[in-house]
Parts: sequence; C-alpha cells; structure tokens
Amino acid sequence: MKINLVTTIIALAISLLIAYVFFAFCNNEHQLLVSIGSFVFLFLTIEMTIGVSFDFSRMTTNIRVLSGIFFIIGLISNLLFCFLDFSVPSYVITNGVLLLVFILIVYGIYKAKE
Repeated sequence: MKINLVTTIIALAISLLIAYVFFAFCNNEHQLLVSIGSFVFLFLTIEMTIGVSFDFSRMTTNIRVLSGIFFIIGLISNLLFCFLDFSVPSYVITNGVLLLVFILIVYGIYKAKE
C-alpha cells in the first residue's frame, strides 16, 4: 500500500470543504456532529479513492470503485441527516455501521491478494 502525499492533501481539503458546507447549511442542533462525522467518513472514503494505491492494479481498482460508492452513500447519508430531525444515537449508529462495513470490505479485498 502506497500513500500519495499530494492526493492525500487534496482529499483532506475536499473533505474539509464538504464538512464546512454541512456545518453552514445544517439547521438543526447537531450541526457540529454532522460536520465532524461527515469529515471523518468522507475523508476515509475519498482517501482510499484517490490517495492510496496497492501492489496489484486489480486490487487498487476494486478498492477505488468501492470507496467511490461508499463516498456517495456517505454524502447522501449526511445530507439526509443534515436536513432531517434525528437523534445522536441514530446518526452515530448509521454512519458507524456504514464506515465499519466499508473498512471490512476493503480489508477483505486487501487480504485476498489476487
């Protein structure tokens, strides 16, 4: 696994900007939670999409596609939580499960080493 510093900085900046958008437009009492949660989720997924490469090109492609899909899912999830009234446990459980499923699938792909 190789981490590209330039694309990692770009992924960090994109995630920060999206988190700021959530902070600015979220009208409920949990806007800080949504912005921090969206930053963590989106940074991890976009980092795996553009900032990391693996030894095998097939593995890199599979992980990038999976990461892109989970990035879009996380974006939609946080967008829904931004505009709907919700409880803190529902947000933490939903995004936590999504993030852990993403990490588990990436780990499974990485361990397969085709």
